[in-house]
Amino acid sequence: MKRGKRGIIYWFSISSLILLAGFILGGCNQEGKSKEDEKAVNIFNWSQYIPDHVIEKFEEETGIKVNYDTYASNEEMYAKLSAGQSGYDVVVPTLYYLEIMEKQGMLEKINKDNLPHLKNIDQDFMGLYVDPKNDYSVPFMWGTGIIAVNEKLIDKEVTGYKDLFDPQFKNSIVASDDMRFVLGAMLAMEGNDPNTQDEKQIEEAGKRMKELLPNIKLFDNESPKTVLANNEVKAGILYGGEAILAQRENPDIKLVLPKEYLLLWQENLVIPKGAPHKENVEKFIDFLLQPEISKEITMSYPYGNPNKEALKLLPEDLRSLIELPTDELKRGIYAKDVGEATAIYDRVWAEVKQ
Repeated sequence: MKRGKRGIIYWFSISSLILLAGFILGGCNQEGKSKEDEKAVNIFNWSQYIPDHVIEKFEEETGIKVNYDTYASNEEMYAKLSAGQSGYDVVVPTLYYLEIMEKQGMLEKINKDNLPHLKNIDQDFMGLYVDPKNDYSVPFMWGTGIIAVNEKLIDKEVTGYKDLFDPQFKNSIVASDDMRFVLGAMLAMEGNDPNTQDEKQIEEAGKRMKELLPNIKLFDNESPKTVLANNEVKAGILYGGEAILAQRENPDIKLVLPKEYLLLWQENLVIPKGAPHKENVEKFIDFLLQPEISKEITMSYPYGNPNKEALKLLPEDLRSLIELPTDELKRGIYAKDVGEATAIYDRVWAEVKQ
C-alpha cells in the first residue's frame, strides 16, 4: 500500500519521537546504572601506601579500573570529602579522623559478607573504641611516630625529643607535617596528655615547638625518608615506615622509640557516604586482605601490618623491624578526636609554621 506524502512525514515523525523517547529513557536508565555498573573504583589514599604492581594485579584479575588520587594529611582528605560529592569509593583515615567521620555520618556501612578475607585481620586491631563492630572500617596499616638519627653525623646519643633541641641539630631535622603527632610530642615532653583539650597546654606545646624551629630544616609528609637517606639532615621526627625505608638506603640511620611519647596510629579503609561503586570497592578491599597481596604492600612500604596471615609470609628481618615489643606497645598512645579543641590545635600549628 502506498502512503501519501503527509502520511510518510507523519509516520517518520511518530517513529522519530518513539525512538527519541526510547533513547532518552534508555539513556537515563543507563546513566542511572552507569556508576553502579561502571568497571571502576576511585581511591583517595596517602601517597606511597599501595605499590603500582598491586593496583595493576587487581585491574588484571577483575577488569576494574582503579583511579587513584593521594593526599598528604587527614585534614586535606577530610576537607575534600566535607566539600560535597567527591566521587571517591574508599579513603584511609587515621583512627581519630575515622571517629570524626563516623560521628558526622560520612561513612557507608561495609557489607562484611563481601569480605571473606577479613578473617585474616588480627583481632587486636579489630573492635577498637571508634568502631567496635567494624561496621564502617577495615584495619589497613598501623605504626608509630619515632625519631630517626644519622649516627654518622651526630656525636651524642638520642633517646627522646628533648635531645633534638641540641644546637648541633641546627637546620638539620625533617619533621612530619602532622600537628597532632608533633604537638603531641611537645605536650608529652612537658608531662601533659597528647590528647589534651586544654588551651593553655596546647599553646605551651606550640611555644616549645617554636623553640625547636631553628633546628627544623623542613616539614614533609610526602617523603621525609629522602632527605634522611641522602644525608641532607641529621635526624627526623617521622613515621616508622618512612624511617625503615631511609635505613634501607642508608645504614647509618638509627631508629629511636622516644622515651617521652610513643604515638600509635592505625589507618583504616572506609567507604564514604554515596560512594558510586560500592560493590567494586568491596572487591578491592577484599583483594588487599589476601595474605600474598598484603605481604607485597608491606614489602614495598614497611609499616605495621594487622594482617596476621601476611605477617607469616614476611622475611624475619623485616617482621622484627615492624613489630613492637609488648612493653613498648603498652605505652603507646593513639591520637583521639579532641572535639572543639581541634580549632586550637589548628591555630597553634599555623602559628608554628608561619
